[in-house]
Amino acid sequence: MDRISNRTFNKNEIIEGLKVEALSSDGTGIAKIDGFPVFIKDSLPGDTVTAMITKSKKNLAFARLVSVDEPSPDRVAPRCIKARPCGGCTLQELSYEKQLAFKDDAVYNCLLRIGGIPAKTLDRAHEAPIGMDTPFRYRNKAQYPIARGRDGHLISGFYAGRTHHIIEAKDCYLNPPEFSVILRTFLSFCEEKGIQPYDENTGKGCIRHLVIRKGFETGEIMVMPVVRSLSDLGRSLRDELSEALIGIPGLKTIVINENPEKTNVILGPTLVTLYGPGYICDKMGDLTFRISPLSFYQVNPVQAYKVYQKALEYAALTGAETVYDLCCGIGTISLFLAGSAHFVHGMEVVEEAVSDAVRNAGLNDIKNADFVCAAVENCLPQLEDVHPDVVVMDPPRSGMEKPALDAIAGFSPSRIVYISCDPATLARDLKTFLAAGYRLEKYTVIDQFCQTSHVETVCLMSKVEGK
Repeated sequence: MDRISNRTFNKNEIIEGLKVEALSSDGTGIAKIDGFPVFIKDSLPGDTVTAMITKSKKNLAFARLVSVDEPSPDRVAPRCIKARPCGGCTLQELSYEKQLAFKDDAVYNCLLRIGGIPAKTLDRAHEAPIGMDTPFRYRNKAQYPIARGRDGHLISGFYAGRTHHIIEAKDCYLNPPEFSVILRTFLSFCEEKGIQPYDENTGKGCIRHLVIRKGFETGEIMVMPVVRSLSDLGRSLRDELSEALIGIPGLKTIVINENPEKTNVILGPTLVTLYGPGYICDKMGDLTFRISPLSFYQVNPVQAYKVYQKALEYAALTGAETVYDLCCGIGTISLFLAGSAHFVHGMEVVEEAVSDAVRNAGLNDIKNADFVCAAVENCLPQLEDVHPDVVVMDPPRSGMEKPALDAIAGFSPSRIVYISCDPATLARDLKTFLAAGYRLEKYTVIDQFCQTSHVETVCLMSKVEGK
């Protein structure tokens, strides 16, 4: 066992010869001095580095990377020169093979330590991680904050980690190249018309963000400026904005979103369509999906399709099962399941997403699926008439609320398929099912968030006979 050093570190102290041994859950390198962990952003396992202490606590310290003195054999040159300051792609300097291994280990360790699942069970249930052939340019949605730069011009990019300081980026290698063209066009228009960016400190200004979405299969693009107040962007300016953007290839619709609140939440509830139908469509497999401005749709459609295929495989439907699809969004998973199920009941808390799900069922002529707008934790405990044979769930990072987990276990479905984007909350929630008489049968890591520390997992739980 490592002994913990009793030495103290001073802020701005320079330490040489630090050997990085591991990565934390957010992709930060970890070195140790006599057992004392030092977290060093932008370092990788196998690196020998020089670092500067930025904060020291009783049992750990944080440091800034000064130099990589001996690089890890797994270190690669980043595509983006802003990768380090931006912080969005925390793993871009790690070889893709090792990125997959890191994510696979992260899920395993959470299931072991938080979920309490024995290593023997995990080894039996584990399936090889599924990566992406080309792990760049995969995002179908970008949310660009707009601000005034030091030189007085409008800038956009991405917030540096744990800050609201914008790192200007004219292109992002996770986004389609046409997004940068749209962004430049929009910023030029705002400069020309004197449209002011929103100031978080004063609460004044007009433009907060520019949101762009693309259907990868259809090529349809949605452009959505987010403004503090619709009155700041009058009718004539809206018409001129439409004229400036309409020539962009693939543009299907322009929507204005109003968010008057002093908040970090990007989107507000009010929408005004300037051009087109107010939504875009995309295809996945044989299905077509309508995507509205406020609806959730997986940001990596190539890998999302692999997630859905794996969920369908784990569900092992024969055509006789009643299925609950929880946190169903616009019905993507529900409609894939419907092709092999007797009936699918989808539940989702976002009203606009439920409306899209209903339309998507009609768009694909699927009649054995319905959708209800409700919080899962409120809806499930009240259901008595229809007990599911299979439950599929794809909750947000926070996982499922305990009342929902208890209600699911109370239905005693034969199989539970859990799709997770956070291994810690996944492990926490699986623990509830284990206590209710389920066992982990299979799990797979599928890389939907390439170059980042985020990870998607698909798990199959089955009911143990007699429990």
